[in-house]
Amino acid sequence: MKLLFAGLTGLVFGIGIALSGMMNPAKVLNFFDVAGTWDPSLAFVMGGALVVTGIGYRLAWRRAQPLFGGKFQVPTNTQIDRNLIGGSALFGIGWGIAGFCPGAAIPALGTGRWEVALFIGAVIAGFMLRRVLARMAPTALVQ
Repeated sequence: MKLLFAGLTGLVFGIGIALSGMMNPAKVLNFFDVAGTWDPSLAFVMGGALVVTGIGYRLAWRRAQPLFGGKFQVPTNTQIDRNLIGGSALFGIGWGIAGFCPGAAIPALGTGRWEVALFIGAVIAGFMLRRVLARMAPTALVQ
């Protein structure tokens, strides 16, 4: 049942990404081009997502535990450290260059565009590189 609801959640997310046009990297890049062909629609998509997420969290936190799990998985690290800042910067730079974030790129794989597959490959390579770096210098990166 848990897997079914995870799949349905992914399906709803993918449909939302497709309907909002966020699978189109040109639309995303136009959002970042405030001095040129600025398209504010991404801000409305994000705002709508924040409203839905806020309502979902308010409902979820009223429960003692998740419907299909033992306990809520909540991050315990509250520190703003170099890993958080560096990861956020890399995410933003990649998003600005490619016009994709990993969340939008997964449903965009269905378009068959080679650029999407290249982007997903680069994301996976980045994950693997981070693991290698963590093994080389375990104290430099938080596990």
